[in-house]
Amino acid sequence: MLPVLLDPAKFKDARTTAKGEPRAHVALKSLETLWFNTGTLCNLTCRNCYIESSPRNDRLVYLTAAEVTGYLEEIERDGHATKLIGFTGGEPFMNPELPAMLDEVLSRGLKANVLTNAMKPMHKMKPALLDLLARHGRSSLTIRVSVDHHERSLHEEERGLRSWKPTIDGLVWLAKAGFDVHVAGRHFSNETDDEVRAGYARLFARLGVPIDAQDAATLVLFPEMDPTVDVPEITTACWGILKKSPDSVMCASARMVVKRKGAERPAVVACTLLPYDPQFELGGTLAESVGAVRLNHPHCAKFCVLGGAACSA
Repeated sequence: MLPVLLDPAKFKDARTTAKGEPRAHVALKSLETLWFNTGTLCNLTCRNCYIESSPRNDRLVYLTAAEVTGYLEEIERDGHATKLIGFTGGEPFMNPELPAMLDEVLSRGLKANVLTNAMKPMHKMKPALLDLLARHGRSSLTIRVSVDHHERSLHEEERGLRSWKPTIDGLVWLAKAGFDVHVAGRHFSNETDDEVRAGYARLFARLGVPIDAQDAATLVLFPEMDPTVDVPEITTACWGILKKSPDSVMCASARMVVKRKGAERPAVVACTLLPYDPQFELGGTLAESVGAVRLNHPHCAKFCVLGGAACSA
């Protein structure tokens, strides 16, 4: 069956849907999680990477540890209720200053979460990771490994040939070294949620990795974000119809910092999913980013509101 192309009349006006209804918006209730995109360069070119990371994509350049520190100081100065600092990419371990960033976060008593494919870039930083673990403890640092499916064939269909073994080797090393390890998977097979989780449970048992596949926080399953599939626009009436609160959507409690190629300074964007769309750039500081976010993008509908997903538990 051919995909349904997105209705070109949708997602054009920030305040009004194609049917003329008021578009839903989400206020920042509390900045609980701040994400840093360490840069879009990656050692892999995945089939459906929403951020188009690759060994050549440097649209978002490497953040520096000093830039990260500036935002951490802003959190403290303005009294934000931030508890978790996330690092995503690209592949975060390709940024040579990641260990310094993590040390700065953990030294301030904040928790850190790093999203990685656990391949060669991470292995190069094993000594730095072990040092962080020894000094700050297991409970402060979580490493979330992307294993797109519990079977090698589907994982490699997404991430490329010969990508399975290095990722699994990295996952096993992290677990044996004593890190708090989570896994991120994808809903791109015909299996039910229960079947997918059962498959991961078998994989974790076979590997001897102590991850609870039934726990939605330790095994996060993301919905697919196919841009060719039509999705409904979210109106203000949808909250009641769906029996869903705006506070449950990611941009009610999180922001992400990016640095665009050629830019003098980083910028704060609404969420991890929309780093390129200028309408979701909210300013250069956290103080400038506290306004409401209009859900004027298909990802807002499919991933966050209808898919119920978020990048942090």
